[in-house]
Amino acid sequence: MNNNIPVCILCGGSGTRLREETSFLPKPMIPIGGKPLLVHIMKWYAKFGFNRFILALGYKQEVIKNYFIHYNEINSDVTVCTGKYRGNNHIKASDNFEITMVDTGENTLKGGRLKRIEKYINCDTFMCSYGDGIGNVDIKRLLDFHNSHGKTATVTGVIHPPRFGEIVHDKCLVKSFSEKKTNPSCLINGGFFVFQKKELFNYICSDDRDLETFTLPILAGNEDFMVYQHNDYWGCMDTMSDLGKLQNIWESGKAPWRVG
Repeated sequence: MNNNIPVCILCGGSGTRLREETSFLPKPMIPIGGKPLLVHIMKWYAKFGFNRFILALGYKQEVIKNYFIHYNEINSDVTVCTGKYRGNNHIKASDNFEITMVDTGENTLKGGRLKRIEKYINCDTFMCSYGDGIGNVDIKRLLDFHNSHGKTATVTGVIHPPRFGEIVHDKCLVKSFSEKKTNPSCLINGGFFVFQKKELFNYICSDDRDLETFTLPILAGNEDFMVYQHNDYWGCMDTMSDLGKLQNIWESGKAPWRVG
């Protein structure tokens, strides 16, 4: 296991475009195939040996905390004797996660969420993902690419319909990063970042900074930002339509991100 490299997952948004689901759950906890999308993301990283997670929580953070505190019971067959403080898990959950859960505030911007979990990142390099995006990204190749170029940041670029931050690049060097996509052939921000801790937090000096609209454009302007192009499956859960697509892919039995 790569215990020295944590994966930070941004889980704090309120998911206003999924209000039918997020009235009760934080968006990363919406189930796909009976398990929260967040667990699918974590299982994908764990497939490559990355089992240490730092969750930046906000909206309904207690739901995520309670789920993982009771993870073994939730994911096992359980016998309980009422009236007695006794129980038994018949099948212990097989996932070997180390999870640090941090309440970073309901309205904090993404750069600010990273700033608030900085103290838990205890190594030079760390990974970062959104809690509502999934894909069959080769995490080892992503990390190898990041280690090869010596820049502060790497973002995974994917092709997707317009709605996400646009990445203009030249031989993998990010030249500009804008919040809205204008060119249908451009790569967009698929998350699955790799960062150098010290250098990144030189750009995020306070917790009122946004990641996409402040930090990433500055990194691009300083030619300190590279893109790893992922040409296979990537999907997000931003709208009810997105949710339906993810559920349909899972039910088909051919979900590219399925682990176990």
